[in-house]
Amino acid sequence: MPRALQALFAILVGACSRHSDAPAPPPSASVAAVPAVARAPLPKGLHAFVSNEGSGDVTVIDVASGQAVATFPVGKRPRGIQRSPDAAHVYVALSGNVASPPGSTAAPAPPDVSAHGIAVIDARTLAVVDRLPAGSDPEQFALGVDGTKLYVANEDTASASVIDLATRHIEATLPMGEEPEGVATSPDGRWVYVTSEATGTVAVVDVKTVKVVKVLSLGGRPRAAAFLPDMSKAYVTQEAGGTVTVVGLPGHEVVKTLKIEGRPMGIVIAPDGKTVYVSTGRGGTVVILDATKDEVVGTVPVGERPWGLAVTPDGRTLFVANGPSNDVSIVDAATRKETGRVKVGTRPWGVVIVP
Repeated sequence: MPRALQALFAILVGACSRHSDAPAPPPSASVAAVPAVARAPLPKGLHAFVSNEGSGDVTVIDVASGQAVATFPVGKRPRGIQRSPDAAHVYVALSGNVASPPGSTAAPAPPDVSAHGIAVIDARTLAVVDRLPAGSDPEQFALGVDGTKLYVANEDTASASVIDLATRHIEATLPMGEEPEGVATSPDGRWVYVTSEATGTVAVVDVKTVKVVKVLSLGGRPRAAAFLPDMSKAYVTQEAGGTVTVVGLPGHEVVKTLKIEGRPMGIVIAPDGKTVYVSTGRGGTVVILDATKDEVVGTVPVGERPWGLAVTPDGRTLFVANGPSNDVSIVDAATRKETGRVKVGTRPWGVVIVP
């Protein structure tokens, strides 16, 4: 049951527990669940890595050709996916919790706790080289700007884990609202936002102190967050509310709420900071926002129930993961039209572009 909001606020702002001595799993267990697969190294160039929650694998799409070039196993329920700042590694959140369909009232099956973790992929050879401890049921996460930390949402324990990549230890665990999901790191490396669906809140984590310093009460099941490159604003999607909230920085104050057709889920911002893209889940579209005026300026029909999305470094092409249709839409940013689809694994969830 969700916690009372007043109690939640007190816990979030005033408490965090540090676990610098949390043991890492033995090295022999880190990749045992993922069989080695021999393959040629990827050629140079841009690639989109897609996590497929249903089939437990990752598909790689060559951006130039728009073709899938590899699919390889990584573990159970891969969802959140990110790359290291140097593009040498791709990280994927894995979960041993059994997926529950929306609206299901059946008792959940016992989780496979041994499957929880963050898979570490060599972005060139596509080998799974490690699996990091990440707390219970990791879903989404973000890297610190210097690439030394991971900030992970642990959905079923209402917490967020901070992982030191050098030591492979969970060095801190922060209490969050119920069902934490989206995680975003600010471009200046100062803040981390963690959204909590069930309590409708966004926790603002100070990276330096590793403490929650503010809580935004937004309602509407917030799903994901993203920051403008110039650090003037952040954006939060709210699925049930059908809205996107604009947060002014550095004060973390709500400045505007935009109504969006559909159910806002994923979000990504163009490299130049002028355009915001929002996937709408059951709405079957990507909504385009003008970040200068904070207005809706376009809508692009894509596949079924789009969620994760990523934009190329030049801002010209958008990749969108469509879960039930088992494909990825390719969208031309200039014409605002879908130019193709790529078949991937089962229930694609997230996308990241790797140079």
